Amino acid sequence: MKNGKLLVFSAPSGSGKTTIVQHLLNQPELNLAFSVSCTTRLLRGEEVDGKDYYFIDLESFKKHIKADDFIEWEEVYRDNFYGTLKSEIERIWAQGKNVIFDIDVSGGLRIKKKFPTETLAIFVKPPSVDELKRRLKERSTESEDKINMRIAKAHVELATAPQFDVVIKNYDLEIAKAEAVTLVKEFITNP
Repeated sequence: MKNGKLLVFSAPSGSGKTTIVQHLLNQPELNLAFSVSCTTRLLRGEEVDGKDYYFIDLESFKKHIKADDFIEWEEVYRDNFYGTLKSEIERIWAQGKNVIFDIDVSGGLRIKKKFPTETLAIFVKPPSVDELKRRLKERSTESEDKINMRIAKAHVELATAPQFDVVIKNYDLEIAKAEAVTLVKEFITNP
């Protein structure tokens, strides 16, 4: 089986990375498939199990950790675990596709470390922390406490940006999407 490329998109919540990843998935010439992560958090809004995440309970997640089934995993918030199953990457590569991740910064950097030559790690930087807070409130999917927790985490995540291969500044979404397409196209066509 020939391994494809790994395209990691990481950013604080509300930065626009999910919108950029969705845009990339709609570019057939990029031959991308979305890596569905596992999480122990509850389903939000219009999310679909098996499409947005594999929603599993804490006990099942811990069994996967014990069995060494994950490429990477992390307790992002207390009792909220996220991880990428090895089988997910294998499934996508078996289809002859490149894997795209919409993933937390720690997980993204772990993937880059495990697959240094196959991975392009892109950090999506928001215009400001105030803009992040506004976007998170606009979503209306979380409590004020959860939003404040995400903003506190954003400060730490923003400090990791220099560890990524590329930083896309998302001041204008259309420009950021175009920049992402160019970067990905370049990376997947170079051996």
